[in-house]
Amino acid sequence: MTRVAGALPGGIARSRAGGRRPCAKSPGERWRNWLFIGALHALPVAAILQGTTRADWLAFAVLYPASCVGIGMGLHRYFAHRSFRTSRAFQLALAVFAGTAFTDPIGFAGKHRLHHRHSDTPADVHSPSMGFWSCWFGSLIDDGCDETAVRAMTPDLARCPELVWLRRYFWVPGVAVGALTWCLGGFSMFAVAFCGSRVLMLNLASALNYFCHRLGTRRYATPDRSTNNVLVALLTFGEGWHNNHHHYPASARAGFFWWEIDPFYYAIRLLAWLGIVWDVREVPDRVRYAHVD
Repeated sequence: MTRVAGALPGGIARSRAGGRRPCAKSPGERWRNWLFIGALHALPVAAILQGTTRADWLAFAVLYPASCVGIGMGLHRYFAHRSFRTSRAFQLALAVFAGTAFTDPIGFAGKHRLHHRHSDTPADVHSPSMGFWSCWFGSLIDDGCDETAVRAMTPDLARCPELVWLRRYFWVPGVAVGALTWCLGGFSMFAVAFCGSRVLMLNLASALNYFCHRLGTRRYATPDRSTNNVLVALLTFGEGWHNNHHHYPASARAGFFWWEIDPFYYAIRLLAWLGIVWDVREVPDRVRYAHVD
């Protein structure tokens, strides 16, 4: 396990002067991540220049929202914040959906919980205060957070052997779906539908991390600089109501008021109506109306 010199308790590395994030990964791991992200961006461009088919874009239209459900509703609102309960089987389904984007519940939840604990401080795993490039791509290459910190934040998830397995073999769902798209539609479907949907998710997640701590409105006086950003909310199925979320992260609902569009919350309520999830955590009125202008 890589240890970080000058780490904060829990394995969170201290930031260096000049806004550079310290390293928790080896040079080989960082190069691997750079090459992977670069290839994800280059392949859709190559496919479009070569020529695509209608089937490629139909496959994109299926893969993109399915993966977003795994990331936003699964990793974020369920695994990181436990804002509703569900069966072990549906929990695994959410984890596998998210895994198609080369992430896993333990890794995501650990780092996201650290983000909330240290939001907009030098220990934040993707703080905009480290600079645009660090927040957008640099934190994906190396967030300065080692496995010790991740595991310390996720003892509840580590009790599930299947989630521990996905932590170790996080790449399996993504490779499987990528291979399937290649088998069904060749290079162009793989590049457009699979790689293209991962690229869009990656950049929208980075946009949320950056702009929702830089631009927007602040309804609640949270200790950090989180904001509600309407455009980001519309592009991320409701995740952009970020100041709301930092004010009361336990809620399954990020859009606290009826005019704040929140498709992930609507999907959670639909699943609750179907009996697939239950104990959906709502925003108490005393919290919702606290310090509202």
